[in-house]
Amino acid sequence: MRLRPPAGLLALICLAPLLAPLPASAADMGKIVPMLKQGGYVLVLRHGATDETTKDVYPFVFDDMTKQRQLSEAGRKTARDMGDAFIKLGIKFGQVYTSQLHRAYETGFLVSGGPITPVNVLSESGAGSAAAMANPTGANVHVGNAIRALTNKQPPAGVNNLLVTHKPNVVDAFGKDFADVKEAEALIYQPNASGAPTLIARVQASEWIAAAAAPPKTN
Repeated sequence: MRLRPPAGLLALICLAPLLAPLPASAADMGKIVPMLKQGGYVLVLRHGATDETTKDVYPFVFDDMTKQRQLSEAGRKTARDMGDAFIKLGIKFGQVYTSQLHRAYETGFLVSGGPITPVNVLSESGAGSAAAMANPTGANVHVGNAIRALTNKQPPAGVNNLLVTHKPNVVDAFGKDFADVKEAEALIYQPNASGAPTLIARVQASEWIAAAAAPPKTN
């Protein structure tokens, strides 16, 4: 004899698809681009995709690229395409701060065209721990405070600041909800003189590129 599931269980089974986490919604580029063209925002960017065949050597030797994981060719292409997109969209950068690791420095240069200021607190805070890099805990309070302060630095009129860093550092600064930050994903913040910076949007690399490629709207 086939048993019928209890009514309550049956209801939960029927609702299961509705209870599943929804995918992140696409950024509203129609609103974001005009805001950034006016300047005054800070983009916190995770570096682009890397070549996993080369591993980092600890402790880091920042001036020896043979001992660091580098951008892959796909990562470089994405960063160049993002840089071209920002130019086409009329989005300008003022101060560009990056990690001391070359993969972040190169991402920042290809995206913005430079000049670049390497900053220690933007360097990999999970150094030496594969677990910390894969599942960051946000435990580095010093790094988190320093990155939030840098994010709260008001850009000059008409431009935006850019910070290029690593996943553990993003989590240190903004919490475990950002442990899913993707390579070349940008978090857009509005500096706040009286408190923490305000998150405006999360934008994927593909969204900048698609926005730049879209035909202009006609009235």
